[in-house]
Amino acid sequence: MKKLLSILIVTLMLVGVVSAASADVAIDVFQLKVEIDPMLQDFVQLYSSMTEGVTVTAETLGGGADYGGAIKAKLAADQMPVIYMIEGAGGYDLWKDYIADMSSCAWVADTDLAYYSPEGVPVGFPIAMEGFGLGYNADVLAAADIDPATLTTLSAVKAAFEKLDGMKAELGLDSVVSCGTSTSGGLWWVTSQHVFNAYYAGYLDYNDSSVYTDARAGVMDEERLTAFANYLDMLYQYSDPEILVNGNYDAQVAAFAAGKTAFITQGNWIDPNMAQLGAEFKMGYISHCYLEEPTQGLFMAAPSWFVVNSQATEEQQAAAFAFLDFMAMTDEGANYMVTEAGMVPAFKSVSLLPSGQFSKALVEASARGGNYNWYFGQNPDGFNQYTLAPIFELLAVDGDVDAFIADVTAAFVSIAE
Repeated sequence: MKKLLSILIVTLMLVGVVSAASADVAIDVFQLKVEIDPMLQDFVQLYSSMTEGVTVTAETLGGGADYGGAIKAKLAADQMPVIYMIEGAGGYDLWKDYIADMSSCAWVADTDLAYYSPEGVPVGFPIAMEGFGLGYNADVLAAADIDPATLTTLSAVKAAFEKLDGMKAELGLDSVVSCGTSTSGGLWWVTSQHVFNAYYAGYLDYNDSSVYTDARAGVMDEERLTAFANYLDMLYQYSDPEILVNGNYDAQVAAFAAGKTAFITQGNWIDPNMAQLGAEFKMGYISHCYLEEPTQGLFMAAPSWFVVNSQATEEQQAAAFAFLDFMAMTDEGANYMVTEAGMVPAFKSVSLLPSGQFSKALVEASARGGNYNWYFGQNPDGFNQYTLAPIFELLAVDGDVDAFIADVTAAFVSIAE
């Protein structure tokens, strides 16, 4: 309680307002990470109970729903949230008139992952460090005498897929891979954002954005895109077609948790789901290996940022700053982020380590180095969901790799800067 009061006092003095605890203040959090919704609901209730005069509520819209469209609807209805999420430059550019300067917050000095405006102002609170690759069930691979440490090239992964496919009955598998790309099922982001990020960033130094920069200029690396397209098509071919084309998040994750697939195209955010579904087998990550150049690199970054509505009242903004400081800088906040939500914390002072196996794999990969950045969040608002996603889904339906390459190229030409 003393930590909380200290944070409240310091934060509110810095913004020059009376303590939020001296008046009734209501702030709402609108976020898109459906997998942490139960944990966030508990956390905001805890904070509200500990903070006299302040009530925090949380609302989640996830599972591939149109989060950006939902915020626009809230703005039109004069219900703009006090705290909401952006996923990168696209979100910042769209909402910059509704994003507050958080320079006064204590958490800013405790992370390297804050989102900064083009003017160098800290405006985004990093939700976590997240990452992904191609998740694997180590027990299934061991039963097939496949060492995941050897799966560092396209040919090695392809050989493993072929072997596992021939042993499905013996291993109790429905498919080799659990992958989803359905727009109606809300899994469009799995492929058009996360898997496709391997094209933008794979095999490059962490801060090498040259491939993405060229794409935004309408110039695609044809050889690289062709290799990626063939890899994506291979993932599709070894996936359960029902989950691939019609499935939702729950179906994709449940198949892997039940040991019905050897691999999954998801990130460490599914750790809480693995626990909830009772998955006790060993698991880890290999990279998205679409070239013959060996790689173990995973795709790691802050996935999204909380921002504070600059059009909210001064009291609401101050209360929001205090709430985020509490999340980042207290034992209660660390417990929520790491123990309850299973996230890899973005803050240096947090010493807790996640218990989830995929999150542990990220910590190990971070220590090892050679990982890759995220760029999909820099695309224009709606481009990933409404332009790329149907192209990725169509490949799953018709298997036409040449058409996929042509359509992706045309999509980037259409937004060339």
